[in-house]
Amino acid sequence: MFDVSAKSKVLFQPKWQGNLSEYVTAVAWSPDGILAASSAAGEVVLWQDDSLINLLPVGLASIDCLAFSADSKFLAAGGQDGKVRVWERIPPTPLKKGGKQEKEVKLIATLDNAPRWIDQLSWHPTCNQLAFSLGRYVQIWSADSQTVIATLPFTNSSVLDLAWQPNGGNIAIAGDGGVKIWDANNWDDDPYLIEMPSASIVTSWSGDSKYIASGNLDNTITVLEYGNSHPWVMRGFPGKISNLTWSQPLSNNTPLLAASSVEGIAVWKKAAEDEDGWNANILTVHDGKIQALEFHPQSLLLASAADDGWLVLWTKAKQVGQILKGGKHGFSCLAWSKNGRKLAGGGQNGELIVWSESRSGKGFG
Repeated sequence: MFDVSAKSKVLFQPKWQGNLSEYVTAVAWSPDGILAASSAAGEVVLWQDDSLINLLPVGLASIDCLAFSADSKFLAAGGQDGKVRVWERIPPTPLKKGGKQEKEVKLIATLDNAPRWIDQLSWHPTCNQLAFSLGRYVQIWSADSQTVIATLPFTNSSVLDLAWQPNGGNIAIAGDGGVKIWDANNWDDDPYLIEMPSASIVTSWSGDSKYIASGNLDNTITVLEYGNSHPWVMRGFPGKISNLTWSQPLSNNTPLLAASSVEGIAVWKKAAEDEDGWNANILTVHDGKIQALEFHPQSLLLASAADDGWLVLWTKAKQVGQILKGGKHGFSCLAWSKNGRKLAGGGQNGELIVWSESRSGKGFG
């Protein structure tokens, strides 16, 4: 058993723990610090003031994806019943004597697309437009007009992943044959294709919008500096790429790229010269499949959650800094709060855990 207790300070401490009825399928933080979680039993809950607020009760179908809008005003959820549900957080009426009152949460839209499942959705980075998968299509829905404003045909296969460019200029859609990128200001234009010999199953933009990575069914990763016609290809993974995440930019302005495959993590750093490609550092400590991988929003601290019941914090994306536990039957998902001071993890037995940054942990990124 790996033990780091004598080697490092505590980075994060348990703040709160509760339980949903089933496997936690997704966790998501609003930019203003509210946590949402969903389960395979069909629940959607909000965590605030150390208690849970139920937005959707246990049902017949799993809720598989959650996302808050960039202004924290809207929460969207999609799942196996084919419905996209959107809640609005309405500012409270001020209390006369200065008392505290939480925002009201109201269901404002239910988009029924049954029998198709909704397993991918994401809000535009700067405006209230929601993208969600719909079989071989992605639809763009405006919360302001409450209408679908674009339908993007992937054609080759079902949509396997989607990701907005952080500057909001484009949206990438992954599936069989590669990644198609649509201009968010000209939906009718033909998409740009990053062609691949197999399916792209996960895709991610770097925070500076400069690079796009694709994890592929043939156990490779493709990285493209957007606008360049020649991508880099990374090989040698033991299985399919299940997660991709980018760090903040380094001193040379190129971020790190971390990818998980089965139990292992590869952290890629770009060489100084383009022709020298990217060099990998392999991280190993998990003995179960890694289900979630995410860089801290403001540092190089990397979090990984796996079937082994460990949520591992990797200092500077190089070495184990802390191992968090509590997912008795394995972790299923994780998410950092926007300021990086809180970390949420979901368990395969319904555990929902929130950790908060300890003072001794500052500077460990």
